Amino acid sequence: MQNENEARDHVDRLQAQWAAELPDLNTEPMTILGRAYRLSNLVRPSIEETFSSFGLDRGEFDVISTLRRSGPPYRLTPTDLYTLLMISSGGLTHRLDRLQKAGLIVRERSASDGRSSVVGLTEKGVALAETAIRADMTSEAQYLEGLSKEDRAALAALLRKLLVSLERAEAIDPA
Repeated sequence: MQNENEARDHVDRLQAQWAAELPDLNTEPMTILGRAYRLSNLVRPSIEETFSSFGLDRGEFDVISTLRRSGPPYRLTPTDLYTLLMISSGGLTHRLDRLQKAGLIVRERSASDGRSSVVGLTEKGVALAETAIRADMTSEAQYLEGLSKEDRAALAALLRKLLVSLERAEAIDPA
C-alpha cells in the first residue's frame, strides 16, 4: 500500500480511477508493466534525439551498435544481424542500404562461403557507434539520478529477474 507522504505518479492516478469504476479489478500488473511502459515513452524522445544528433535513427543505431559490440573485426552475417535485432530481413535490408550510403558499413562476400555475405563496420562506423553509445549512456544516466546506487542495483536485479522469466517462457512457447 502506498504511504500517504509518497508522491503519486501517472499510474497511481490510473489505478485510482479504475478502483472507482471497477473496484474488483486487479490493477497490480499496471504498477510494474504500466510504469515500465510509461518510462519507456518518457525517455524515448531523448534517446531518439541523441541518435538523431549523429544522423541516425534508432534502428540504424541498433545495427551499428550490434556490429560494434560483436568485437573485432566488427562483422556479422545479415542473418545474424536480423536475428539479434529481432527484425525482418526486409527491415534490415532497408537499414543496411541507408548505412552503406552513409559510409558506415560495407557489405562483402563471405570469404568462407561465396554464396553468403557479411556486413562490417567501416572505421567511420566504428567511431560513430562508440561516440553515439557514449552519448546515449551519459544521457540515460541522468534519468537515474533520482535513485541511489543501491536503489538502482535493486531495481536492475528485479527487472532482470522478471525479464529472465519472460524470456524463458517465450523460449518454451514462442508465439
